[in-house]
Amino acid sequence: MNRAFKVARLQLANKWTLIGIPLVILAAGILVSLAIFTFIPGGSEKFSGAGQAPLWYFFAVGIQSLTLTFPFSQGLSVSRRAYYIGTVGLVLVLTLLWGVLYYLLGLLEDATNGWGVQGHLFHFPWVSDGPWYRTVLFFWIATMFLFFIGFWSATLYKRWRATGLLVAGIAVAALLVAIIVVVNLSNGWIAVGSWFAAQTSLSIGGYVAIIVALLGIGSFLTLRRTTP
Repeated sequence: MNRAFKVARLQLANKWTLIGIPLVILAAGILVSLAIFTFIPGGSEKFSGAGQAPLWYFFAVGIQSLTLTFPFSQGLSVSRRAYYIGTVGLVLVLTLLWGVLYYLLGLLEDATNGWGVQGHLFHFPWVSDGPWYRTVLFFWIATMFLFFIGFWSATLYKRWRATGLLVAGIAVAALLVAIIVVVNLSNGWIAVGSWFAAQTSLSIGGYVAIIVALLGIGSFLTLRRTTP
């Protein structure tokens, strides 16, 4: 565990990557959205997804956290297990803090009548409705999902180079096509739509958490035999 903490500190050596850039993206998304909102006439409510831009950046964080520090960590004789625990543990904490931040920004948005222009960047129906922990968990899991896609992609590239990424991409595409074909042949689109309509942010978050766990296991198993 001591080595895992050292890996976390190693990842934070460049705080700009993990902390500074996401905050800059968040501030830019807010400012640009509010500038656009002020030019929209009428008193209707306005919605923008720009506030969620930092979450998508964590896909890049997943790639960078492996490619930039993994070779260096192996030079320091850090085990792959300690590297994985330290990196993922740090990101789990950071993404949880982002979930809390989004919840607090949603409260601020409500208190200021949508930043004074009836604009919505953080408080959305379905996602933000219900208890506070549902909002935090949803954004936390969504951010971890994007991180692990990037992290596993980088691990696959390190392990098998472009061939590994190509095979994985084809496999995912084939799976999605197979699901679409099965639903289409069974005339199940109405049932699928009804199922999605009955879900809450908490239930969807739970299903995505299962995918996150599978991505995490896959990342660890791939990393075990990855060379710098």
